[in-house]
Amino acid sequence: MLTACSNAPVNSHSTGIWDGLIVYNFSRAIIWLSKAFNNNYGIGIILFTIVIRILILPLMVYQTKNMKEMNELQPQLKALQKKYSSRDTETMMKLQAAQKELYKENGVHPFASMLPLIVQLPIIFALYQAIWRTPALKTGHFLWLQLGSRDPYFILPILAAVFTFLSSWLAMKSQPETNGTTMIMTVVMPLVIFFTALNVPSALSLYWVVTNAFQVVQALILQNPWKLQRERTEKQRAQRQHDREIQKAMKRAKKSHRKR
Repeated sequence: MLTACSNAPVNSHSTGIWDGLIVYNFSRAIIWLSKAFNNNYGIGIILFTIVIRILILPLMVYQTKNMKEMNELQPQLKALQKKYSSRDTETMMKLQAAQKELYKENGVHPFASMLPLIVQLPIIFALYQAIWRTPALKTGHFLWLQLGSRDPYFILPILAAVFTFLSSWLAMKSQPETNGTTMIMTVVMPLVIFFTALNVPSALSLYWVVTNAFQVVQALILQNPWKLQRERTEKQRAQRQHDREIQKAMKRAKKSHRKR
């Protein structure tokens, strides 16, 4: 932790897992990607961000699949909560056991949605360190930006907040039901990103813009809310049709029994 707090420049002589292996190689990767574009470090950061997003894509696909399955289990979870509605310790233990069994039967992990966040936090911190502790990146320019300084026109913080909102909104729309907490987080998270981006190097804001734009595209492909809503509507229609057919069959069976 003390090593991660260092502000000393990273170079080929840097040692340790954090400085020598992670931060220095982040710096090298961005500079290497920039060489094809006349050492444009802004483009290097954009390409680096896309590479990172592609590398963690399997994890995001897993998270999306798990969230979809969790959403489909909501009616059964609510039924369990109604069945074990008492607040005494024994009943709550029974509820937890029943929920665990339901998750196990459906192959769902309730905390899987935290995995991408856990993975991305060290990446964000390492990127910040790589930019701040590499003179070429810290003093580099991209469009109107000095990568080591804040965006003077607040354009990147606004874009980062907008893409964060779109990503959260698409995720919310893909759920069969929404609650107050989800709606609050959809509004709060973009504000957190906006005010944070106001006070960090524009290179990090650029990373947030690209990664959240990637997230929007990913959401449209993997958890398109309009596609999911159509699938749920068709499934409900098919279920209603199936129930009607069963009811008709039961009526015919009763009439046939009466005639006998």
